[in-house]
Amino acid sequence: MDRRPIGKPSLDPKNRSTTQCLPVCGFVVSLALLLKHNFLLALKKIIIAIDGHSSCGKSTLAKELGKALDYAYISTGDMYRAVTLYFLENDVDWKNPREVEAALQQIRLDFRPEADGTHILLNGRDVHEDIRRMEVARHVSEVSAIPEVRREMVRRQRLLGRQKGIVMDGRDIGTVVFPDAELKIFLTADVEERARRRFEELKAKGLNPSFEEVKANLEHRDLLDSTRADSPLKKAPDARVLDNTHLDARKTLEKALQMVQQRLQELEKPA
Repeated sequence: MDRRPIGKPSLDPKNRSTTQCLPVCGFVVSLALLLKHNFLLALKKIIIAIDGHSSCGKSTLAKELGKALDYAYISTGDMYRAVTLYFLENDVDWKNPREVEAALQQIRLDFRPEADGTHILLNGRDVHEDIRRMEVARHVSEVSAIPEVRREMVRRQRLLGRQKGIVMDGRDIGTVVFPDAELKIFLTADVEERARRRFEELKAKGLNPSFEEVKANLEHRDLLDSTRADSPLKKAPDARVLDNTHLDARKTLEKALQMVQQRLQELEKPA
């Protein structure tokens, strides 16, 4: 496998040109095969924006949707987590705007395909696992609310989407990053179910937080994300809601693919 970072140039703050789309392999599900043979897919590449609360499966859905459609997939949450990790490891005072701006100029973000999905690299280092530690989770909402951080990440995210044919997930993709995205999905689930999923994920990685701690962290992040002054989490007026409280990943993907097909058909109709 070619393990070099994909996308040239990288998300280097010193490099403001467009990055290439990430190559992704096909994902075999019957509905995806129908879509891939549908002439509508060949007719128009679109931007798919997925927003929603923490731990409702946005990244999983966006990743599998990208595979199914041969679209590039970018997790903006991983970008903010990587910035948070850098701040923590380098003792950046994120309440000091000058320190924040200086630190952002030292952060290069790349994406690389691996067997388990797309990994994010922080200054050349694979931090796919490190950014999922509870220490990062406790601070990522605060860091991502910093205006200087949001502006810089939004700039980089828009560069990634200029070629279209992309699936991007986050908190403000359909409202701020790509307000004109052709398809916006707002993914949500009951907080108890989201806490259960996150708790099981952490246990599988050998971590041992209590269920109450995980749930409290999600509720705190929900509050911060939805009440911050800069780009708060909210459903775009034209977003389609997908509640997956009682759906597994496969069923969630199928419903999202149906939304894609419906939206492509709508775009094909005369204005």
